[in-house]
Amino acid sequence: MRALLRWPDARLRPPAAPVAGVTDETRALWEEMIAVMEAMPGVGLAAPQLGVMQRLAVVDASRARGQAVRMANPEILHASVDLRPHEEASPCLPGVSAVITRPRAVTVRFLDAEGTVTERDFVGLWATSVQHQIDHLEGRMYFDRLGRVKRDMLLRRARKRA
Repeated sequence: MRALLRWPDARLRPPAAPVAGVTDETRALWEEMIAVMEAMPGVGLAAPQLGVMQRLAVVDASRARGQAVRMANPEILHASVDLRPHEEASPCLPGVSAVITRPRAVTVRFLDAEGTVTERDFVGLWATSVQHQIDHLEGRMYFDRLGRVKRDMLLRRARKRA
């Protein structure tokens, strides 16, 4: 299994490349991503976190687990005006977290495991995780959504823990 990249690895910053279609290689990578996500344990993972610069993500915010949504080229079509604060973290920057406020619900278009264009609504923790993974695909970390002072404090705390 591939290792997770650690902040400030430069590969976490550029936007990931779109995938042309879903292949067996894509499906194998999704399975590896799900295994890494489950081992953390976490509710989502984006391919760039493993050093694969493709627009691929997996999300499983279910209580029972085993319901991972596999997404290629996810894009948000609609975001609710209702916001939801949630404490977010990333295995790329272990030991720290911050409350991030994001839309409570989103509608996302993506290629599914069969390579079919799919639109799906995500709410609550599912929506938070999908947005968090799309940020990773854009080269953004959750702490980029904080003001400068809070972001600097979080990164200082992370450096002390390293």
